[in-house]
Amino acid sequence: MVVEKGRIATKLLGREAGKVCAIVERIDRNFVMVVGPEVRKRRCNIRHLELHNKVLQMPENATDDDYINELTKLSHESSS
Repeated sequence: MVVEKGRIATKLLGREAGKVCAIVERIDRNFVMVVGPEVRKRRCNIRHLELHNKVLQMPENATDDDYINELTKLSHESSS
């Protein structure tokens, strides 16, 4: 699966394991920057993420809060 900006993932390891996040930046071939409603913005090893099929279509200048708001909307839609 392609690791790209906007891709939704679940953290597999660490204190935030099981939490949903979105990739906001690709740092290098092994690391990405992630952010989410329950995930602080931080660097994460790609091997510690379970990538989902869904990709958020966000503008290039989207802020971290924009990503968090979209993830929150998606979680409310799926729980209804």
